[in-house]
Amino acid sequence: MGGGASVEELRAFVAARLPEHMVPTAFVLLERLPVLANGKIDRSALPGPDLAALPAGRAPRDERERVLCGVVATVLGAPEVSIDDDFFALGGDSIVAMQLVSRARAAGLRITPRQIFAARTVAALAVAATELTGADETADAVGTLPLTPVMHWLRELGGPIDGFNQSAVVQVPARLGWENLLAALQAVVDRHDMLRARLERVGQWALGVPPRGSSTAASWTDRVDARGLDAEGMWAAVARGATAAQAALDPDAGVMIRATWFDAGPDQPGRLLLIVHHLVVDGVSWRILLPDLAAAWREAAAGRRPELPQVGTPFRRWSTALTRQAAAREVELPMWTELLGRGTPLPLRSELDQKRDIAATIQEITLSLPTAATEPLLTRVPTALGASINDVLLTALGLAVADWRRRQGGEGDSVLVSLEGHGREEQLAGDADLSATVGWFTNVFPICLDVSSIDLDEAFAGGPAAGRAVAAVRAHLAGLPDNGMGFGLLRYLNPRTSAVLAELPSPQIEFNYMGRFDFPEAADWEFAPEAEAADNGADEEMAETYCLVVNAQTEDRPGGPELSVTWAWPGAVLAAESVDDLARTWFRALHALITYTEPEMS
Repeated sequence: MGGGASVEELRAFVAARLPEHMVPTAFVLLERLPVLANGKIDRSALPGPDLAALPAGRAPRDERERVLCGVVATVLGAPEVSIDDDFFALGGDSIVAMQLVSRARAAGLRITPRQIFAARTVAALAVAATELTGADETADAVGTLPLTPVMHWLRELGGPIDGFNQSAVVQVPARLGWENLLAALQAVVDRHDMLRARLERVGQWALGVPPRGSSTAASWTDRVDARGLDAEGMWAAVARGATAAQAALDPDAGVMIRATWFDAGPDQPGRLLLIVHHLVVDGVSWRILLPDLAAAWREAAAGRRPELPQVGTPFRRWSTALTRQAAAREVELPMWTELLGRGTPLPLRSELDQKRDIAATIQEITLSLPTAATEPLLTRVPTALGASINDVLLTALGLAVADWRRRQGGEGDSVLVSLEGHGREEQLAGDADLSATVGWFTNVFPICLDVSSIDLDEAFAGGPAAGRAVAAVRAHLAGLPDNGMGFGLLRYLNPRTSAVLAELPSPQIEFNYMGRFDFPEAADWEFAPEAEAADNGADEEMAETYCLVVNAQTEDRPGGPELSVTWAWPGAVLAAESVDDLARTWFRALHALITYTEPEMS
């Protein structure tokens, strides 16, 4: 663009008209657009954004900026950042933003995810941040609370759910100490009220939260002698322990958590297995629980009573606020009704049968994208497209399904997908602070990936159609209020609209990008290799609700970030070779988006 407008003026103009996440990080000023002989824009001649030319390099000017630079660098795994570095251009996303909120809170500063999306830099965040007041909201935590939409989904599913869990296996210090471990676990369960919850299966169900001290860590923690075990032996021991811990979960009796210490002796690091019922935990919660546990153990090991800081908004206040919001969302009903009427069924070898297709029949494949492709996908590609990482991943999924479907002999260029989000949309509960709250916040809502107007061959070649596909998906997602929270409120919490939405077609694919996880070289209180040995998250007889589930996460490993993607499906519904084809087609689509934004990498 020309005409004398400065970058600052352009940024202000765009920021006043677009949602925060669509405001470009970088602007490129041109006297004129390069064109081909036919008059169309020559995209290959467009210069890429010079991120190095962005304002950068300024050191913190005061204590608040110093603290924020420190926590931003920590959550991004960067050696340092300046006050002008763009959080999202450095690889930040919505889930990492919540980690930033939590770290800032621990340092005494209150910021919100929305402020991070709007401010983007430490310089701007320092202006928006406020000092924590220290107000105690723990009184709101105790008592009966209504189920959230995702909990109602579980209730409607029926069948066995007692073993439905999430788990973590971490390396722990060689001289962990039984009493120190119990003290740390007790501090964690006292701080996080949902870990003490009890399921009340009356009517529409509810959860009851008793006061602190009602759950004693010694009653749900075991110790296994793991001295002398090699890697294979430790793996087998963790697998056995996970099976036993899952069987011991009893949500109706308030047994929502089980811990097992695999004691390798005084000279070798051990392992700690934590299994928590999914009713009271989600993926983001582990980013809170594990640092809390490590901090509490360090206090106990130093001879002090562990004292963890107060949680912000209790889960009980949050779930109550959602229930109150449900009626006000009825204006969204036509939008969701129209959306669910779109989409073309997948070419399956058998329709989903919830009596036949249970957890025990699930097959999986896991593929990883190398660092050379993952790094630009997290940073430069979204920046160049003015998009989020979710926009990019979902665009590739829509392209992949369309290409896969036409090669399978199917028809249609649109697909309904259930998108799983973190659900911590704080604005729905007033001035809520959920950055340190543990619970099952997950929000699941339908989207439609429609590529009917896209030339697939051009898109997979990294041509202009790839950019148009991203723009369409980005606009579709941006048009869903509060990141789709209204769908769950109408489907499960509003009696007038629930039956209407229940009768409409459901997506056959679920997609979840879980964000970035550190996988450093072996270290205490970090994930251990045996985590996969404990991956038995559902009762074997639990019914499946999707034909295909795609779970993606970025693993920050010593050699760089890698995108790891697991594809899971009931064996009778799809053939393994067909899913493998789709998975590899998705990677081809991701490479096409890289090529579109960085032609020199093709």
